[in-house]
Amino acid sequence: MAKPVVIGSRSFRTQKSALDHYKTLLHRYQDGDRISDPGDHADLVALIERYDPILDQVGEPAKGCGQIGHFERRMNTGTGWSNSGFWVVRLDGSATDFSYIWAVKGLPGDRSKDFYGACREAVALDLVLAKKRAFAEHGDAHGLVACELTGVMVSIDDAHLDHAWPNFSHIVSGFRAARGWSGDIPDGIVSAPADGQTTPTFIDKAVADAFRDYHHNQAMLRILSKSANLQTASQARRPKIARPVRLT
Repeated sequence: MAKPVVIGSRSFRTQKSALDHYKTLLHRYQDGDRISDPGDHADLVALIERYDPILDQVGEPAKGCGQIGHFERRMNTGTGWSNSGFWVVRLDGSATDFSYIWAVKGLPGDRSKDFYGACREAVALDLVLAKKRAFAEHGDAHGLVACELTGVMVSIDDAHLDHAWPNFSHIVSGFRAARGWSGDIPDGIVSAPADGQTTPTFIDKAVADAFRDYHHNQAMLRILSKSANLQTASQARRPKIARPVRLT
């Protein structure tokens, strides 16, 4: 039986209903907007006041720090990716991003999640260039490429570069195992949480380069349309690929 999630004065029947509430709240605003509705502000204050003690228990920096000024919707960007999210701006003018998903779930960051994010960032530019190369080499007269899953012709803006085999999480797990880090990740490998750090990174460039090499040797990539069902595309068996996308 689903347990209700209590955030401030609100009680949600399920965790999903709480997540849907904050997702809808985020989508009521545009990037750069201040969260102006008093009710929306109060809901975010309640979320942060519930989340900060969880972060404090594991030694991660708090988000509100007991001095919440206001909230904004901002665009978060990394190498080859972007998404919109909430930022809390404190009374002293400092600010940081936070994930309403992790906050609702009451889950702090952990080393495995940050390591995964650092791996993503390490190969992000490689993937951007590989996608561009695939369209340059295989695009038709209109610059379109066939989706490997559906056969639909797609533009570069309507396409995803998919890890067909193995999937990215398996590559990350294999790299950790190869370095003896399956059980735990040593200190000083991944950047520590900090205000405004939307993407964890490897502290040591040598580790980042080692993962790039490992990924290059393991990854089999393909072009999929954004509308393709990526969950269906990620199959347990090795898929046939008409045009494998090269990293170099």
